[in-house]
Amino acid sequence: MRAAQFSRFGGPEVLEIVDLPDPRPGAGEIRIKVRAAGINASDWKKRQGLMDQELPQTLGYEAAGIVDEIGDDVSGVEVGDRVFGASPYGAAQAELALLSSWAPIPKALDWARSAAIPAAAETAARSLDQLGVTAGSTVLINGASGSVGSAAVQLAVERGARVIGTGRPGAHDALRALGAEPVAYGDGIPERVRLITPTGVDFALDVAGSGVLPELVDLTRAPEHVITVADFHGARQTGVRFSRGDTGRATYALTQVARMAEMGRFSVQVGRTFPLADVAHAHRVGEAGTVRGKLVLLVD
Repeated sequence: MRAAQFSRFGGPEVLEIVDLPDPRPGAGEIRIKVRAAGINASDWKKRQGLMDQELPQTLGYEAAGIVDEIGDDVSGVEVGDRVFGASPYGAAQAELALLSSWAPIPKALDWARSAAIPAAAETAARSLDQLGVTAGSTVLINGASGSVGSAAVQLAVERGARVIGTGRPGAHDALRALGAEPVAYGDGIPERVRLITPTGVDFALDVAGSGVLPELVDLTRAPEHVITVADFHGARQTGVRFSRGDTGRATYALTQVARMAEMGRFSVQVGRTFPLADVAHAHRVGEAGTVRGKLVLLVD
């Protein structure tokens, strides 16, 4: 099969499309013929050598496609089903991928939008669970217009929470459409939030990593009421929790989001798509940060 891979660390130029052996699903896994694979910031962090140090490395933790092989101890899915899900091996940007968690693709979603969901939905649901966001909670989401942020907004609203979301002014209408009360990025966030809710908020989720953890602690009155998925060093300095998947993943979010999308209660924005062969160009676009919405690779 063809797959995106790099054999040395560096810029996008180190990426290449190579032929690798077809993977076989183990117990509890399925294999799909990939039609679309999501691109995340973790992909270029891996490529730059900021994560795993082994070489060579493949890329991609989320994909959508057609089931073509099923491992042992798997039920509820058949060959030919259209699914989206998460790959535990970071090798989803390929013609074939193994998934360890998945959900049926609802009619409301195409391949690209389905592939854009898994990482964002799982991260958002896991963080909201760890915070304890429930009906009646007031939660501030810093970076609410990004892929994880917008998923968190919609999942928190689905729980019955009041959601305040930070974002650039041009994104405020979109945030309102998702159910959030928008406030602007930048200095003075606590003051702007208190204009909306004078007593502060119950919880805060930082997905932007924009250096505002002290302000979020101030708004929630305790570091344990704040979680970040983007500011590891800031978390250590402030006592805020840093959420990572190795403490348990919210895989149930895939099925939940599929149901919400089918009912018109979940949306995802794809900013741009690229053929698999253009993965290096996709990295350049992603790192430049000029496209709003998820970047997705399409596989023929």
